[in-house]
Amino acid sequence: MAAPRKEDVRSLIIDSAEILLTQKPFSEISLSELAVQAGVSKGTIYYHFKNKNEILFAITDKYLDAQWQELCEWTENADKDTSLHRLVKYVLERDVSGVKLRLPLFYDAMIGNEEIRTHLIRRYRSFAELIAEKINERTSKVSGEYFAWLLLLMSDGLSIHQTIGNEFLDTEQFIRQTASYIENFFPSSNIRLRAEDSTQHRLPEPTG
Repeated sequence: MAAPRKEDVRSLIIDSAEILLTQKPFSEISLSELAVQAGVSKGTIYYHFKNKNEILFAITDKYLDAQWQELCEWTENADKDTSLHRLVKYVLERDVSGVKLRLPLFYDAMIGNEEIRTHLIRRYRSFAELIAEKINERTSKVSGEYFAWLLLLMSDGLSIHQTIGNEFLDTEQFIRQTASYIENFFPSSNIRLRAEDSTQHRLPEPTG
């Protein structure tokens, strides 16, 4: 039987870490525990990752890179209505749905892990710049940078309340109402963007 490829072993380690993350904070997961879960040695883990932080970065970057690509593809699709209120709804829905990936980063950043804090802020900044670009393509009535950060902060707040099970807040309804308000406030921005217009100003995809 052929030995597993390096990328397969790396994926196995990442998948195993994701499973353990559903059970406890990342800071409480030991490499020995991860090795048992993945069915590999600690030495194999160190061969693919220099430390635990790199494993957490690999997990979050896998999903964030996919989210980045999906946003670019959606906004550049000439067959879809990607006007401002639809963009707001799209960003909020997908950001809130990915909260489980951000919580471990938040937790470790808040307890003093400087490397994770720096990585988290860098990814937020990249997404804020991309969202700001998409907003500026759709309206000049509001600062794209301000609006982008507003959406990211809103999604984090919604995510936290969804996570703690706030029965007084219907997250889906809140997002729909927000999109509706945006549609009323910026009626002139409800114009379908041409794919080629969006592509001309597309930001490069970030790397880990």
